[in-house]
Amino acid sequence: MNALFPQIAALLGFEIEAITDRAKRLTVAYGIIGLFGVIAFVFLLVAGFLALADWLGPIYAALILAGSFLLLALATFLGTRIGEGERRRREAERRRANQTSAAVTTAAMTALPVVMSSPTARIIALPVVALGVYYLLRGGSTPPKRD
Repeated sequence: MNALFPQIAALLGFEIEAITDRAKRLTVAYGIIGLFGVIAFVFLLVAGFLALADWLGPIYAALILAGSFLLLALATFLGTRIGEGERRRREAERRRANQTSAAVTTAAMTALPVVMSSPTARIIALPVVALGVYYLLRGGSTPPKRD
């Protein structure tokens, strides 16, 4: 596979060396930008600490900054927990819908030869199947949302 990639890339007009050189340059540049950003943030924190220390004293300034960052950490933790719960709920709904769809499809494929063999069953089953498909595509028993 490794030997095939450069030939495919050459056919598509990509230069592998140019792409990797650009990726290396951008990685170094973004690393330097990130480093300077962290340094600037540290200086802002020091300036905030010095201002609070001048106003309230060094012990209270340290306690205020520590408490503030603990609150930020707690808020971030709770936000990720809430987001994870929502993701799990959506995943369970999607899985349930897929399982329902698979079960209905299997039942329909199993019943198809029996239904198609009788003309009376065909006349009755086609509208029922159409209503069932509409019901499944609409999303079950929940009414459509109106904005």
